[in-house]
Amino acid sequence: MLRHARDVLARTQEADGSWKGDYSGPLFLAPVYVAGLYVMGRSPDARVRDGLIAYMRARQNADGGWGLDVESPSLVFTTVLNYVAQRLLGVGAEDADLLRARAWFLPRGGPRGSASWGKFVLALLGLYDYAGLAPVPPELWLLPRALPFHPSRLWCHCRMVYLPMGWLYGRRVRARETPLLAELRRELYPQPYADVDWKAARGRVAGTDAYTPHGLGLRAVHRVLGWYERFHSKRLRARALDESLALIRGEDTATHAICIGPINKVLDMVVWHVARPDGPEVRAHLERLPDYLQHTREGITFNGYNSSQLWDTAFAVQALVASGEAAGARDTLERAGRFLEAQQVLEDSPDAARHHRHPSRGGWPFSTRAHGWPISDCTAEALKACLLLQPLRLNRVPHERLEQAVAFILSLQNRDGGWATYERQRGPRWLERFNPSDVFASIMVDPSYVECTSACVQALAAWRNAWPEAPVGRAIARGADFLRRQQRADGSWEGSWGVCFSYGTWFGVTGLVAAGASARDPALRKAVTFLGAHQREDGSWSETLQSCRERRWVEGRTGHAVTTSWAVLALVAAGERDSDATRRGVAWLRATQGPHGQWPPEPLAGVFNRTCAIHYDAYLRIFPLWALSLAEATGPGLTAREGSASPGSPPCPG
Repeated sequence: MLRHARDVLARTQEADGSWKGDYSGPLFLAPVYVAGLYVMGRSPDARVRDGLIAYMRARQNADGGWGLDVESPSLVFTTVLNYVAQRLLGVGAEDADLLRARAWFLPRGGPRGSASWGKFVLALLGLYDYAGLAPVPPELWLLPRALPFHPSRLWCHCRMVYLPMGWLYGRRVRARETPLLAELRRELYPQPYADVDWKAARGRVAGTDAYTPHGLGLRAVHRVLGWYERFHSKRLRARALDESLALIRGEDTATHAICIGPINKVLDMVVWHVARPDGPEVRAHLERLPDYLQHTREGITFNGYNSSQLWDTAFAVQALVASGEAAGARDTLERAGRFLEAQQVLEDSPDAARHHRHPSRGGWPFSTRAHGWPISDCTAEALKACLLLQPLRLNRVPHERLEQAVAFILSLQNRDGGWATYERQRGPRWLERFNPSDVFASIMVDPSYVECTSACVQALAAWRNAWPEAPVGRAIARGADFLRRQQRADGSWEGSWGVCFSYGTWFGVTGLVAAGASARDPALRKAVTFLGAHQREDGSWSETLQSCRERRWVEGRTGHAVTTSWAVLALVAAGERDSDATRRGVAWLRATQGPHGQWPPEPLAGVFNRTCAIHYDAYLRIFPLWALSLAEATGPGLTAREGSASPGSPPCPG
C-alpha cells in the first residue's frame, strides 16, 4: 500500500519535474478578474466564460449566496460580486439562481453591506459611488519612510493590493457606462440608486462580513483621510500618482507581470489600461492572466497564486525520500531536483530598495522563479529537499547557491527570533488595529509565524548537520526560543497557513526537535498530550477551518487524512513512533486508503489570514505517504532527535 501511494505521487508529477495542483478555493478572485476585464472593455473568451459561469453556479450555497471560499457560509461581499460577475458574463437577471442570490443579499443592504474590497471593485464598475468608500489616498506613499505607518511597512500582500487601489481611487476610475451597468444599479439596491446615502454606506458592513470590526482608531483615521480628500492639493495628488505608478511598474518588472497575487495582478492591469491604454504593460498583463486560471471538474476558477509548484515539490521530495524507496523513485526525484534548481532566485529584484523589496538572491518562491517573491519557509523546504537529494547525487544546486539560500534565511530572522514570510517584520503590531478589510485578520504586518520559524530552524539544522562548522547555532537557538514562547497552555501551537492546531503543532514539534529537544522535553510531552486528547475513537484526527476563525480546536464530522498525517508526523518526531496513538493513526490511514493508493477527497486543509480556506491539491498525495513512511520505518523506534530530519514545514500564500 505504501508503494501504491508512492506510485500515485510519482504518476502525478509534471513533465518539468514539479507537482502542480489546484490552488483555488476563494470565491472573490474570479469575480474580480471578470470585473477588471469589463472595466477594460474586454471579456473572457467563450470557453473561459462558460467555465467561469459553471463553477460559480456549482459553488452557490443553498441559501442563494456565496461564501468567502468554497466551504464558508455566505457573505454579502462574495455574493454580490459573484452575482455581478455572472451578469457581466451574460447571465440574465431573471435567472433562477440569480433571483435566489438577490433574495439573499437585498435584505442585507446589497453592496452597502459588503466588505470594503467588494465596494471598491463595484466602484470601479460604476455600481457603487466613491463617496461610499473609505478613503485610499495615494499620497500615503509620499510620507517619510521612517514613519511606522508608511505603506512600505505593511505586509507585502497588503501593500501590493492597496498600492493600485490608491492609484485608482486617486483617479476615481470607473468603467464606461453601458446599459448593462444601468440595469445592475437597479438590481443591486433595495432603493433607487440616486437615493442611496453614500456617507452612511461608507461605514456599514453586514454582520456576515464583519470578522474584524472597525475600532475607534480606524474610524478616526477614515475621518481624517476623508477630510483630506475634500481639500487635497492637485499638485500633490499628481506626485502621488506618479510615485504609485513607478512602484507598480517595479512590481510588474520584478514579477514578469505575474504580480505577488491575483488581486493586485488584476488591479495593476486596470491601472495600466487607464494610464497607457493598449500599451505594452497591458499586453504583458493579459499574457500572464491565464497563469491564474484553474480548470476543474466543475468549471473554471481563479487560483490564489500563479501556482504552489515549488512548495508542493519540496514536500513531495521529502515524502519520497522518507519512503525509503529512493531507488524506485530515482527518475522522479531526479526530475524534481532539476525543477528545484531551476526555480531558485539568482538575483535581487531590480532597484530593490527603491521599490521597498528585501534582497531576493538565494531564496525560493512559493510557485516559480518568474514570480519573483521568495519566501522564508519555501526557501527552507527547498533547501531541506536539496540536502536530502545530496547523498543520492540528485541535488543540482551548487554549494555556493545553497550557501546563498542559508544567507537568505538568516537575513529574514526577526528580532523576536522567529521568521515571517517574505520579509522581516517592518511595521509594529498595533497597525493591525487599523485593518480595513472587514473579512480578513492579520493582513497589516508580517509577524513571525510558527510554521515559517519551524521550517527555517529545520533547514538551518539540516545545513549544520551537513556542515558542522556553519555559524547558524545562534539563529537556531533563537528560533527555538520563539517556538517555545508560542506554545499554548494546552500544549498546542496555532497554525496560520493550514488548519490549524494539528498543522501548527506539527511545526512546533518538528522545529524544537530539529533544534535539539529530546523526547523528554516538557514542551514535547505537552504536545503529545494535546494530540492524544484530540484523537478520535477510530484513530484519526479531524479539524475544520472553523478552528482558525475561532482560534480553538473545532472537530470535523469525520476523520481527515491530511490532519491525521500531521498528527502522526508530530508524534513520530516527538519519539512516539511506537505509541498506541501513532499505531491507531497509522491503522486509520491504512484502512481509508483506496485500492489504487489514493485517499478520498476531504475538506480543504489550507488557510490564509485566518478566515479563507484554500486548496492544496497535492497534500492528500504527499502527507499520508510521508506519515506512513516515517511511522512504519524499520528498525528501533525513533527518538525525538532521530526523527527530526524528515518532517517539514508549510508556506505563506498570497
